[in-house]
Amino acid sequence: MTEKTFEIINESGLHARPATALVQAASGFTSTIEIEYNNKKVNLKSIMGVMSLAVAKGGTVRITVEGEDEAEAIAAIESVMKNEGLGA
Repeated sequence: MTEKTFEIINESGLHARPATALVQAASGFTSTIEIEYNNKKVNLKSIMGVMSLAVAKGGTVRITVEGEDEAEAIAAIESVMKNEGLGA
């Protein structure tokens, strides 16, 4: 299992457009990928789940990846977080 923590730095938090980019990136992998915020964990491959977290600016999220392609998956997710101006 691989996990990484990000602080959301975007003024709008984890809003629809970057959430969609994260879900699309996660969906390309076979690993189980979850995002956790305020002790609530959801599947990062589910846009409804991700949006239900309502992550605001300054919030800390933990991404957990488990599976055969977890190294590639966490690298892709980290790239999306940076490219979308979401996380530090």
